[in-house]
Parts: sequence; structure tokens; C-alpha cells
Amino acid sequence: MKKSIIALTVLIIIGQSIFAQKVLTRDERMAWWREARFGMFIHWGVYAVPAGERIMNRGKIPVAEYKEIAKQFNPVKYDPDSWVRMAKDAGMKYIVITSKHHDGFALFETKASKWNIVDATPYGKDLLKPLAEACKKYGIRLGFYYSQDQDWVNPGGSAMRRLTKEGWANPDSARIDAYTKAHRGHWDPAQ
Repeated sequence: MKKSIIALTVLIIIGQSIFAQKVLTRDERMAWWREARFGMFIHWGVYAVPAGERIMNRGKIPVAEYKEIAKQFNPVKYDPDSWVRMAKDAGMKYIVITSKHHDGFALFETKASKWNIVDATPYGKDLLKPLAEACKKYGIRLGFYYSQDQDWVNPGGSAMRRLTKEGWANPDSARIDAYTKAHRGHWDPAQ
């Protein structure tokens, strides 16, 4: 009986603390960013080899041909510690990097697809985890740009979204949502 009362008391305390937490408005959640004012956005991926962020789509490069370009993406001089230290020294408060851009290529290892830095390039290592570690070391916030429904390589992704009266239309949103969730489940920078 005593254990039941203790367990119930703990549950009540935990429940009260959960429900007592204020739900922040979008404005309150973004306050840190407005105050930070200065950061770095890194656009980087396979598209850096032919030097064009949207080159696959705009150049109408076939998927098989584009995937061959990944064999040339080998950032052996990548030094996230020096990048983050430089950002910190310049007064930056945050870094955002394209973890997966519209070409569907992930800069992290994932079992959701072989179209990632570990499986599709000679580099063969996760780029995001060491960046996350360096950001933590220097006290820089890190964010990830992840292109969800524009995915020009993976099944279900659209090349360009269409705006309808109901909103953005994606012909296979359930499939791309499942794919996105699979990606999310395979990478955690805190590990």
C-alpha cells in the first residue's frame, strides 16, 4: 500500500510539472533567433561538385547520372571544429546546414536509403555528427535544413510542388512522410 501511494504521488508530481509547462507561442520560440541575429547557413552536398544547388532539377540530369556525381564528393579537408570556431570568433550564434536537400542526398548515415554520405561517396563518414559535437563544444546552436517533400531522387518525392486551392499538393505525401520518419529514426547528433 505504501509503495502504491508513493508511486501515485510521483505520477501526480510528474503530471503537474508536464501540464504546468507553458506552451510557447511561435514568437516566443523564435525570440532567441531574433536576439542572435547573426549565424551561418551552410548549403552543401553532392550538388557542390557540379556547382549548382538545384542543378539536378534545372539541368534535367537523370537520377542515375546524378548519382554518379556522388562518387566525386569526397570532402577530405572537412574540419568542422575550425568551421565552428571561425563562426564563434566572428560572433555567430548559430549554424544551419542542409542535412538533406532537394536532391534527396543525406549528409548523415541512414538505413532509410543508400543515397547518403556514408554509402554513396568515397568519404564514407557522417558529416553532421562531428559538426554537432563542435557546435556543442563552442556553444553554437545547430539547426538542420531537411527538404521533406521535394525529393528528386527517392520514390514519392515531388520535383516541384503545386499550389492548389486547398494548399500545397503532393501526389504521394503519405509515402514521403514515412520516408522522412525513417530518416529521423536513424540519426541523432546527441549519440
